[in-house]
Amino acid sequence: MWLDIFMYTTTRILCTFVLSLSFFNVKAQEDSLIKDIIESFAENLSDDYDLSELTERLNYYRKRPIDLNQTKPEELKDLIFLSPLQISNFFNHMKINGKLLDILELQGIEGFDLQTITHLMLFTIVKAPLPISEMSYKELVKKGQNDLIFRYGRLIQTQKGFKDLPGSRYLGTPDKLLLRYRYTYSNTLSASLVAEKDAGEHLTNNKTGVDHLSGNVAFYKLGRVKKLVLGDYSLQFGQGLALWSGFAFGKGPDVTSVASKDLGLRPYSSSNEASFFRGIAGTVNLAQNIDINTFISLRKRDASLKTSAGRTTLQNIGISGLHRTKTELKNQRSLEQFIYGGVLQYTTNNLSLGLVAYQSAYQHEFVTGASLYNKYAFTGKKLTNTGFHYSYTFKNIYFYGETAHSLTTGWAVVNGAMASLSKQVSAVLLHRNYDRDYHSFFSNGVGEGTEINNEKGWYAGLNYAPSKQWTFSVYGDYFKFPWLKYRVDSASSGYETLGQVAYTPIKTFKALVRYKREIKPQNANAGSNYPYLLDVSKENYRIECNWQLNKRLGFQQRAELVHYKKGTIDEVGYLVYQDINYRPLSSKLTGNIRLAYFNTPSYNSRVYAYEDDVLYGSGFGVYSGKGTRTFANIRWRVLRKMDVWGRYAIFLYKDVDKIGSGLDEIEGNKKSDFKIQVRYQF
Repeated sequence: MWLDIFMYTTTRILCTFVLSLSFFNVKAQEDSLIKDIIESFAENLSDDYDLSELTERLNYYRKRPIDLNQTKPEELKDLIFLSPLQISNFFNHMKINGKLLDILELQGIEGFDLQTITHLMLFTIVKAPLPISEMSYKELVKKGQNDLIFRYGRLIQTQKGFKDLPGSRYLGTPDKLLLRYRYTYSNTLSASLVAEKDAGEHLTNNKTGVDHLSGNVAFYKLGRVKKLVLGDYSLQFGQGLALWSGFAFGKGPDVTSVASKDLGLRPYSSSNEASFFRGIAGTVNLAQNIDINTFISLRKRDASLKTSAGRTTLQNIGISGLHRTKTELKNQRSLEQFIYGGVLQYTTNNLSLGLVAYQSAYQHEFVTGASLYNKYAFTGKKLTNTGFHYSYTFKNIYFYGETAHSLTTGWAVVNGAMASLSKQVSAVLLHRNYDRDYHSFFSNGVGEGTEINNEKGWYAGLNYAPSKQWTFSVYGDYFKFPWLKYRVDSASSGYETLGQVAYTPIKTFKALVRYKREIKPQNANAGSNYPYLLDVSKENYRIECNWQLNKRLGFQQRAELVHYKKGTIDEVGYLVYQDINYRPLSSKLTGNIRLAYFNTPSYNSRVYAYEDDVLYGSGFGVYSGKGTRTFANIRWRVLRKMDVWGRYAIFLYKDVDKIGSGLDEIEGNKKSDFKIQVRYQF
């Protein structure tokens, strides 16, 4: 009932304009783009990182292209393959030459190579839709885009946590459910609602009703009010040191990815249960080129609390979003979080300046653990963060950086320069210095740690494209940790290097070779009283080939080897797979399949690889142990407005009689799952 009411209400008040592109060409190129981007940094993310935000963002602009003659810098930052320097050069070109007559004019802009322009053609146009003020009520309803998705999935084998055993167990069912509704009208109005249940959870409980429910309504271009979001939203400013929630890039084969593209205020529609604010936020234009973003958020967070002598304290905030056991349900929404603040911004084509100030207040006090590496961890109930960020384009050089401060404690500073040295060469140089006592609950900057503190480093990268066929990328990153870290009981340092060569002789064929090496220190022996460190070395070797046989069949082959070494531990793991994609131009049925073999001595030598999934379900697989991996995806266009996806995936391990550990343990050597997803657009 609540869904019907919400859908009916938003359908009557919101509006959209639907623009579509050729399904086959766009879909094939979009899949290739997403694979290239995700796999370039997948090994630097946690295994359960939610990538649906990225997938949804690209799909959104595929169906609702950006008008290049009407766009703003913050909108182009959504296109993750564009570097800040390219965006700045685009607006300088528009200022000098006026509006575009054809998208192919981009060839004359500094730094816009053939690959960039090809990607842009998927997500942009040069004609704007009518503004809302010029449309009638009937047009608003008629041209509104409603997108409703229901997904069901489950693991076929029974995990230990679902068996009737004494002690801790999963209290809910093994079913995974997702309901997502979104309404849009171009870039003027939008509304979304997401309801989710993870495996092991009850669909509803006494504390929250539906286990996870998220939604918002967003308005744009209301006079001086450029954005207004009611409900759940994300905030991304500067280089991610002071204020950043949600998705962010890091180091990868495209060396320009280390310059964050802040998107400011955005409505939140991901199923991730941790990285969002809940309340009201807006962006208001104060004067020419000057905006202010204000926000207030009040929400309950998961946390493990400890009560002693009438005093309740906590160490960490839970981010898994899982509420399956009695303990997890007890921790669910047990901590009140209140956040308020603002961001003042000055923006022109060449210059951007921003000031950030906000405070986070918590119901209970943070305390540190007994471990020495926690000596400088945050304590208290309130934290005030400030920051200043900038970017400036001078000729062919893009300067950027941010300085952030957690009041009464430390600082974090990052500065970088990106230069287009010629039409073939672009380079990046970046320096970072994060104090060991800098604290921010909302940060996601360039670095080796999960938090922005206790790190210094220099990064240098180079992209070289001598011709349309060849592309070379290389970077090096040296980092130091002045204070102790988890499993590192001494000050330490390390480095990371990557080199990649891509060869694309024709549009339907691409070959790639990559080498990556990372050296990081780690304690020699767990529990030792002496800070004796060993270098942990991890090397990746990759060979890959993508080719399109015809308009129906495409293939991808990959072989990747991982060499892990720590003291006397010396492991070599590898992965070999074959992907087959079937996408006929006019068929209602499309799909793809993977056949993979992997062999790694342990989790240390694991291999990451992107896996196709149902729409908005894309992610990367972790291949560890010895065995085979197969998955198949099918999409069936049942009706003009309805699509059905199906997915089946299976791991077959060798020489094991149990898979996983704890409550996730499965007896046997087989682990398989399936998903069914229905999408209705109206």
